[in-house]
This record gives sequence, C-alpha cells and structure tokens, in this order.
Amino acid sequence: QLRLVESGGGLVQPGGPLSPSCAAFGGTFSSYGMGWFRQAPGKERELVAAISWSGRSTRYADSMTGRFTTPRDNVKNTVYLQMNSLKTEDTAVYYCAADRAMYAIVVATTANKYALWGQGTQVTVSS
Repeated sequence: QLRLVESGGGLVQPGGPLSPSCAAFGGTFSSYGMGWFRQAPGKERELVAAISWSGRSTRYADSMTGRFTTPRDNVKNTVYLQMNSLKTEDTAVYYCAADRAMYAIVVATTANKYALWGQGTQVTVSS
C-alpha cells in the first residue's frame, strides 16, 4: 500500500518561498491524483492544490492561485508544493494525500476524495 512522507516544511519570513515535498513508498504513485491540504489551529482542513495522476491537470484554491504550484515527478515518486510570496496566514500544517481512485478523470478537490494521508509538515510564516 502507498505510504506518503512529507518533508521540507519550516520557518520562513513573509514574502519568502518554501517548497515542501511528499515522497511515496510502496505503491504505484503514478496511478493516483495527489492533493495538498492544510490545517491551521482552530480551522477546518482546506485544499491547497491538487494534481492529476498524469500531471496534466491541476487545481488550486483561489487564495493560492499564482503563488503556489504543485508539480509531480512520477519517476521519483514525489509531488512538490512550490510556495512563493508566503503570508502569515499561510501558517499551517500541510498534508499531502492520494486520491481514493486510480486514474481518476477529475482532479479531486475535497478531502473526502482522498484515502491516504501523510503525517503533515509544519509551515510557519513569521518575521
């Protein structure tokens, strides 16, 4: 079964970049759409970005469009979250997740469409 491990979170100043990654082990990573979600203290988990199994389609939350991208490398079994122009309100635990379905036609944008989750990586934006 697929196992997901995030890394690359940390502390960054407002306006700066950060690029967490999510490595997959033990399964056919290239068959699954992948999503990034985040959860701040006292808030609901929300979509950040998602990418289809092929990498041809992506979806972003409105507040992330133009600042975040989520490329994937199906040879390295890794999906990335490239974040730029970070704001203090981007502070949260960031999770990657794999779609429930293999070769999904539509990029999933809600948490209930994702079956496997990583442990999360903390991103803190502060001066």
